[in-house]
Amino acid sequence: MLIKKSVSIRSSEITPRDIYEQRRKFLKTSIHAGIGLATSGLLTTYSPGVFAGYGLKRLKHTKNSRFTVDDELTKYKDVTTYNNFYEFGTSKSSPAANAGKLTTEPWSIRVEGHVEKPASYHLEDLINENALEERIYRLRCVERWSMVIPWLGFPLAELIKKVKPTSKAKYVEFSTLYRPDEMKGQRRSVLDWPYVEGLRIDEAMNPLAFLAVGLYGEVLPNQNGAPIRLVVPWKYGFKSIKSIVKLRFTEQQPVSSWTRAAPNEYGFYSNVNPEVDHPRWSQSRERRIGDFFKRKTLMFNGYADEVAHLYKGMDLKKYF
Repeated sequence: MLIKKSVSIRSSEITPRDIYEQRRKFLKTSIHAGIGLATSGLLTTYSPGVFAGYGLKRLKHTKNSRFTVDDELTKYKDVTTYNNFYEFGTSKSSPAANAGKLTTEPWSIRVEGHVEKPASYHLEDLINENALEERIYRLRCVERWSMVIPWLGFPLAELIKKVKPTSKAKYVEFSTLYRPDEMKGQRRSVLDWPYVEGLRIDEAMNPLAFLAVGLYGEVLPNQNGAPIRLVVPWKYGFKSIKSIVKLRFTEQQPVSSWTRAAPNEYGFYSNVNPEVDHPRWSQSRERRIGDFFKRKTLMFNGYADEVAHLYKGMDLKKYF
């Protein structure tokens, strides 16, 4: 088992969260001062914590140094209380207030469509079959705010390889859980539920595409997409679908929920592109949560070197 209940953790194993949040600054300062540090303990032990009235669990993992950024991490409190998750309400504070009722155990993901191995996969099996790793990614939302989060999970490509898509599979369609009795936002027709998103196969196979099951060393809080969500860091946040229960491999491009709701505002690709404004505001600048001043929005959210080749020859203003 990779999941360790917080009650079983000795106090000597626990690193306070404020130390973790400052670790990057601490390490930089130490390096400049010429101090040699054994950092493995800082990078792999965390405070278990309790949030919103329910206990969280720690996840064993390793740190993937290939996928990291120099940006300061967003505070855990901000990451877990300022959310877009309309299944629990439309305000940024609604998910943290309302998501505690969501039941996340047991959990399975159904895989269907153009694959050789359609099946329902238990989340626990997927976690045990894949070595969990930490990746520090930026998350950029269309509302012009962004965060930097240490996600825990495994590459989406690993699950795709497991189910063996056929030659007809050109896209992957993802669906969120539909459970209005626990997800009160689904009792309103804000969107056409359940929430649906999609990627091209080559986008889904890109090494950056990530299935997250935790953040800051712990199991995902419900309001952040528990128990498993997608993280596509070069696209706007609404592409990173939460609480996934189904993957369907299709020949035709899926119709995403926000594209269906407002096609002139939310295109299928949804790549972070500062040159393409939202119809109601500019996307050229963004505000990092916790900062006062805005900063310049980077093409592909700063991941152009890794993903620009996916869109070679495409008009990124037309295919927004």
